[in-house]
Amino acid sequence: MSAYQRYTDQELSSLLSQGDDMAYTEIYERYHSLLYIYANKKLYNRQESEDIVQDVLITLWNKRFEFRLERSLASYLFTAVRNRALDLFSHKKVESRYVDSLQNFIDDAEISADFLIREHDLKVMIEREIDALPPRMREVFILSRRNFLSYKEIAVAMDISEQTVSNQIKKALRVLRIRLSLLLLLTCLFQ
Repeated sequence: MSAYQRYTDQELSSLLSQGDDMAYTEIYERYHSLLYIYANKKLYNRQESEDIVQDVLITLWNKRFEFRLERSLASYLFTAVRNRALDLFSHKKVESRYVDSLQNFIDDAEISADFLIREHDLKVMIEREIDALPPRMREVFILSRRNFLSYKEIAVAMDISEQTVSNQIKKALRVLRIRLSLLLLLTCLFQ
């Protein structure tokens, strides 16, 4: 039995503040297991409990020359463990919110990326079907839909009647509707 085992917490604290490593060893042996049990009841995690106890005891040693006991050593150590556990809870809560926020961002980005890809694919399919229209029908359709010309302006530009322009647009829309609906149906089936 070491002489230090007979010292009170107050005496050990005083020796510790003078840099006595044997006083620290006695404090460590006296409180390590008790602090671990206390931490584990709060955290329900052996590794985190051990880490917190080690952190508190290492901090005690590192600050030994500034350490002044204002209350009981046990009270100081248990309060320090409790505070570290609360800090860990707060950190986990912040971390959890951050992970949730990041996951929402990733989910939104995936949806946006998927939407943009599908939108691009749809544009490519529409362009391909417009290019497949008969030349005169394609020209009338492009002047109407891309250049935003009126039927009258198209008729003047192509030297055809407004009725012909109207008929060509109707036929083009009918052909595109049929072809694109078929393509969209097949695309949906194979995805």
